[in-house]
Amino acid sequence: MRSAIPSAARNTAFALTASAVLFTAGCTGQASSGASDDASKDTTITFWHAWSAPNEVKGVKALVAGFEKAHPNIHVNVVGNMTDDKINQALRGGGSKAPDVISSFTTNSVGKFCSSGALTDLNPFFKKSGIDANSTFPKAMNEYTQYELNRCAVPLLGDAYGLYYNKTAFEKAGIASPPKTWSEFEADAKKLTITQGDSYKQLGFMPNYHGWETTTEHYMGQFGPSYFNASGKSTIATDPAVADAMTVQKKLVDELGGYKKLEKYRAGLGDEWGPKHPFQTGQVAMQLDGEWRLGMALDAKPGFEIGVAPLPVADDEVDQYGKGYITGTIAGIAATSKKQNAAWEFVKYISTDTDAVVGFSNAIHNVPSTLAALKSPKLKYDPRFKTFLDIAANPDSTTAPSSINGGVYLTTIQQVGFDYESGKLTDLQAGLRKAAAQIDTDIAQAK
Repeated sequence: MRSAIPSAARNTAFALTASAVLFTAGCTGQASSGASDDASKDTTITFWHAWSAPNEVKGVKALVAGFEKAHPNIHVNVVGNMTDDKINQALRGGGSKAPDVISSFTTNSVGKFCSSGALTDLNPFFKKSGIDANSTFPKAMNEYTQYELNRCAVPLLGDAYGLYYNKTAFEKAGIASPPKTWSEFEADAKKLTITQGDSYKQLGFMPNYHGWETTTEHYMGQFGPSYFNASGKSTIATDPAVADAMTVQKKLVDELGGYKKLEKYRAGLGDEWGPKHPFQTGQVAMQLDGEWRLGMALDAKPGFEIGVAPLPVADDEVDQYGKGYITGTIAGIAATSKKQNAAWEFVKYISTDTDAVVGFSNAIHNVPSTLAALKSPKLKYDPRFKTFLDIAANPDSTTAPSSINGGVYLTTIQQVGFDYESGKLTDLQAGLRKAAAQIDTDIAQAK
């Protein structure tokens, strides 16, 4: 699996710093007609991506080599390890050294990319190629690559969230199978918790939002929040899914020892990306995490058997068990590019060619981003990895919708979560109403 920080983690980090992104609407020098080039002639396009780990870079090279073999007249100049800040600056400035195609780990930036015109709308290209994006990509991935029907991006592999659990600890606690509902999850988390003085020998689950991947949007994904109504107004104060998710999390915090005790324990646990991750050491028996964790956990050689399952769902939505939260890498064509037809041939290949998507998935161990690739017999994976393939293909799986100001609204919601779990906020509905008003104000100002 991946040896570097996965794209989903970087997406989460971006959600917490979205307001710092420099990319703004109206600052892009968009070409008046970038799709006038002849893609059948000999040409070179430039592709910027953010991957940096050796296995990832090797996977990108193989992906590009496959494209150049299929399109010998189109050469790809690859520039790796590019941050979002550098990509945003290049998209604004244009010029001969700017990329024609970019990829980003930050799905939260799609609303900015689309609304500002930094990336070109790909709908005409899909139509010209006779490709139906709605039936090509999994539902959640299809959603996070567009904003207000502007499809300015495509999914380029994805990340799916599920539940990792310590099978050995489950057996010792007399738990026969992973929990399907949050009530079952709460009961199991308590059974798996072994206290030691004023701390823990083993914690059933670390529920705090400052934990590892336990963000508000990842919890809420299992409850199916709407986030916004048809008019674009925030629904977090009126959609019961939001309050339900936060109430479940707060109950877990209280039942497992309280915020302060849990935070004290968390402070002494290992780094999320190192071999001492608390799930891998057995200090935490259940873990909300993405598909990359399996390989990292196996590499750490834990002294127990690892189980993988979908995350629980609301008690009254058992029929939706199997869904999860989805995010991933995106790719798009720079609006300033003078070689958009050639660029499209590349984007089309890396995002819709089944063998190309499967090969890239096998190389960097992220979830394939087309429905066909998810079912390909050429996929190579640990049997437990299939859980994430199924989550990605599940039509009930969710994602956070694109917004014109990126992930600012997620940061606002997360702050409510921080305040509520710590006891600083006692009236959840009042906090959500205030946050909804702030989200609406922020979006109005961005427009």
